[in-house]
Amino acid sequence: MSEKLIDRKAVGNGKEVAPKGAAPARRRIREKFGRSALPYLLLLPALLAELLIHLVPMVTGIVMAFKQLTQFFIRDWGSAPWSGFDNFKVALDFNAPVGKALLHSFWVTCMFTVLSVGLSWLIGVTASIFTQDAFRGRGLLRAAFMLPYALPVFAAVITWSFMFQRDTGLINHVLHDQLHLTSDKPFWLIGDNSFWALLTVSVWKSWPFAFLTLTAGLQNIPRELYEAASLDGAGVWQQIRRITLPSLRPVNLVLVLVLFLWTFNDFNTPFVLFGKSAPQAADLISIHIYQSSFITWNFGQGSAMSVLLLLFLLLVTAVYLLATNRRREDAE
Repeated sequence: MSEKLIDRKAVGNGKEVAPKGAAPARRRIREKFGRSALPYLLLLPALLAELLIHLVPMVTGIVMAFKQLTQFFIRDWGSAPWSGFDNFKVALDFNAPVGKALLHSFWVTCMFTVLSVGLSWLIGVTASIFTQDAFRGRGLLRAAFMLPYALPVFAAVITWSFMFQRDTGLINHVLHDQLHLTSDKPFWLIGDNSFWALLTVSVWKSWPFAFLTLTAGLQNIPRELYEAASLDGAGVWQQIRRITLPSLRPVNLVLVLVLFLWTFNDFNTPFVLFGKSAPQAADLISIHIYQSSFITWNFGQGSAMSVLLLLFLLLVTAVYLLATNRRREDAE
């Protein structure tokens, strides 16, 4: 009864006063709501930036894929007529020139990605294991290993493009003039050699990331395991095979996926190395979509290729995650 007392003056005015204790309760609710909403308010600018930078262009590109957007509708692309799935049919018609060129670019990208990711991981894990034990100059060597990852991509790739020049480049000077390994100075930025030049640059700038990630993963492996294995007579290779690689499996699962997505989508490296038109041997799908959109001015077709690339990467990522999770559950 005491909690439901009503102020006489308020009753006389026809108003009922809230029960005692209601105001502090409302204040506690407001404070609790404010504390729970504060993290979301702090994330709001980042979410808006993500919306403007990624989601809006992605949705716009998906809409453009269903339009007949050519150079005749560049000024007002919204007035371009709808083409339905015609752009996708043209891109997936592998008997026609457009589809055949896209399929060739897809296989080149797959081979390039497998070699780049595999070599980057192999060099990274070798360097991380080599620098795991303390020795004089280890910190300096680790810093030197990270230089390719720290350099700006454009500056590094432009430097490589000068090194790959046929007559004045450092690569041919060493291979042909000093070591005499070639009968003639090869072309590296055109022809079949362009694929290997692109692969060299990609591995050079990607393996330090693998090295950094695997080095961090090695810090979580107890040294007692290696000491016990050494007392049991296990050699270096057996320790790597039985202790290091199994312990790094969770790190490798994420690392391989990230390297795959970065490499398959890589546009800066071939664009800076070869320009707007990459050689056929190094025609990655990212540069191929760029040529289909900004060279031929067929933005609808280029957007359709981008959507197909997005679907392929989503499918590969989903299959990879399902396979790794199932393997982890079977191991447990």
